Amino acid sequence: MCGLDERGSARLASVTTAFAVFDTALGRAAVAWRDSGLVGVELPEPDAARVGAGLLRRHPEAVEAEPPPDVAEAVERIQALLRGEPADLSGVLLDLSTVSAFNRRVYEIARAIPPGGTLTYGEIAERLGDLTLARAVGQALGQNPWPIVVPCHRVLAAGGRAGGFSGRGGVGTKLKLLEIEGALAPDTLPLFAR
Repeated sequence: MCGLDERGSARLASVTTAFAVFDTALGRAAVAWRDSGLVGVELPEPDAARVGAGLLRRHPEAVEAEPPPDVAEAVERIQALLRGEPADLSGVLLDLSTVSAFNRRVYEIARAIPPGGTLTYGEIAERLGDLTLARAVGQALGQNPWPIVVPCHRVLAAGGRAGGFSGRGGVGTKLKLLEIEGALAPDTLPLFAR
């Protein structure tokens, strides 16, 4: 993370969205926030420039800044989780102002899945009260602006199949995140054999 110079501090006072790029065990990641909570998370990339560019595509108004204490704590928890350490992200404040009511409900259920646990799209649909919503659940998770914090990687297709993953790296990234969390036995993931 980087500090701000005087010009950066003045610019931050005139905008509502800020971001920070940080190191994780899987590469550089980023978060964007407003006073109302996180507005976005970029999954780790080997290239910091790509992470920042990806975040700025979604939040072109954002300026780089030092995270306030609550965001810094979220960053520390993301870093811990990606190192394979227990980390609870369920209390991280999210800015839900641009999210539909349906997506909010899906994200709330997904956030309750603990590290190492999984649900299926159908199980989330069932918790929403309508098993026919499984496809809509998948679409909502594909629009998730906070991967890892809203752990869409913990949601699988029927029968425990991986299903899709709209984040960088696709299903391979999803499987890697599940492996880190201990949700899948390493011998089921030859792609990541050591």
